[in-house]
Parts: sequence; structure tokens; C-alpha cells
Amino acid sequence: MPEPGDAPRRSPQGVPYSELRHIVNADGLHLFCRSWEPAGPPRALVFIAHGAGEHSGPYEEIAQRLKELSLLVFAHDHVGHGQSEGERMNIRDFQVYIRDSLQHIDLMKSRHPELPVFIVGHSMGGAISILTASERPGDFAGVVLIAPMVQMNPDSATPFKVFVAKLLNHILPSLPLGSIDSKWISRDKKQVEAYDSDELNYHGRLRVSFGMQLMGAAERIERAIPSISWPFLLLHGDADKLCDIRGSKMMYENTASSDKKLKIYEGGYHALHHDLPEVAESVLKEVTSWITERLPVAKTPQQQGL
Repeated sequence: MPEPGDAPRRSPQGVPYSELRHIVNADGLHLFCRSWEPAGPPRALVFIAHGAGEHSGPYEEIAQRLKELSLLVFAHDHVGHGQSEGERMNIRDFQVYIRDSLQHIDLMKSRHPELPVFIVGHSMGGAISILTASERPGDFAGVVLIAPMVQMNPDSATPFKVFVAKLLNHILPSLPLGSIDSKWISRDKKQVEAYDSDELNYHGRLRVSFGMQLMGAAERIERAIPSISWPFLLLHGDADKLCDIRGSKMMYENTASSDKKLKIYEGGYHALHHDLPEVAESVLKEVTSWITERLPVAKTPQQQGL
């Protein structure tokens, strides 16, 4: 009889990874991957980093728009999310997200070494994107940040609450805190319903230890901001109650980048790419045009020496 260890590794949903596109990270965990490849030769690579508690599936529309412009788009479900292995919404070190992102990016770059690389990140994925680009600032042609987590909300992360959280993290790291309130995801009720009914999303409560990892990431970003010089586009709704817009404004004002843009959506909620239809369409246009404007100009047959 085969040993139990010989059984195929399966996703949290019970699907063998042999049937799913995946990478194996440095901890030996299987991460579910998606890619959207154009019919012709790609002009650039775009890595998408999703947010906390969600997965890479809801980025289909952004990815398809970019694919139509001959961009090769790829993503994975972060550890502990979606169809990837790992304890749900629990991470020993936020750096794991950055390490895994760089591993996936390096894999795609090895197949297309001549192409520029962009990152698109939302919410916690925005924090991952900022720290990933900051780790290798010369590797990326630009970063698009949709309602990124840049800093903790100063109204909720008061010094006293931070002190209590740090204390609890030592005593009861698994203590559950609040959950993500889906009503603040979008002003479009259909999008909220889709979020709530998506079984690949995490609908439970966040742990103290996870909150501490987010706080640590925000502290790292604050330290990194003065030295950021890579191009970036920031999109944020001024009614976002999940990621404070003050973080995006602070990043825009204090980075050294000469190529940077901040667009604020009046009344916009958190997931701008899934907000009211006119906002979502504006976001798609902003993202696609910003990236395509920064692509290398295609050489003519004469320039190629043909």
C-alpha cells in the first residue's frame, strides 16, 4: 500500500495540484497560479497582487483588458488564500508574500528576459507591491496601486490600541479580531453580493498576529517611502473605510519619484475596480493607459535592420 505521504497534494478545495497551475514556494507550499497570455508576442509582463482575504480570480477583467493590449498578465493566490496552501489568513512573516511574488516574477522573467515588468496591487496587495518594488527598484517599469494599504488608519491604530495589540500578540496571537465588512468593498450591491458568495474569499475574523504583520508592513513602507523613485500610479476612493486614503496621499507627497500620479475618486469605496460601473470603467482605462504609455516603442522593420 502507498504511504500516506505519497498521496497527491491537494488544494484546500480538494483539487490535486497536478490538475492546477501552480508554483511551489521556498517553504514547499503550493501556490495556485493564473496567467492571461496574448495571442501574439507580449510587449510586457504584468504581475497582479491581490488583497487580504480574497484571491486572484476577481482580477479577470483587469487582466483581460491588459491581455488585449498584448501584455502577459500573471498572478497567484497568496499563501493562506484562495486555492493556495497555507493556514487561512495567517502568516509568520509578511516578507513571505514579497518573497513569493519575486519568485513568480523571476520565473516569468526567465521566460521573457527582454520584457519590462509592471506590478498591479490592490489593498494588502498594494503593500506587497510597494515592498516588492522597493526590494528591487531597478527591476520594474512601474507600479499601479489601487487603494493600497500604505499605513494603518490613525483613528483605529491609536498608540494605546497598538500597545494592547502587541501585548495580545505575545499572549494570544490567535485571538480573533474583527472581520472585513463587505459592505465597504463597493457601492455596487451586486459586487458586494459576489464578494460574499465567493467561497474562495475568507469570510472569517482576522487574528491579532495577522494584524501585527500588517502593522509591521506599514512601518516598513513608511521607512521605504523617502527612497522610492520608481514610477507609480495611485488610485484611491475618498470614502474608502478599509484602507486609509491618507496613506496614499502621504506616499504621493513624500516619494522621490518624478513619474507619479494620484487620482482620487470622489465617494469611491475600497475596491475601485469593482465599484460603480462608471468608476470601475474609469479605473480600467487609467490602469491600461498608464501602463501602455510606459511601454518601449516598438521598433520599425528599418530599425530592426530588416
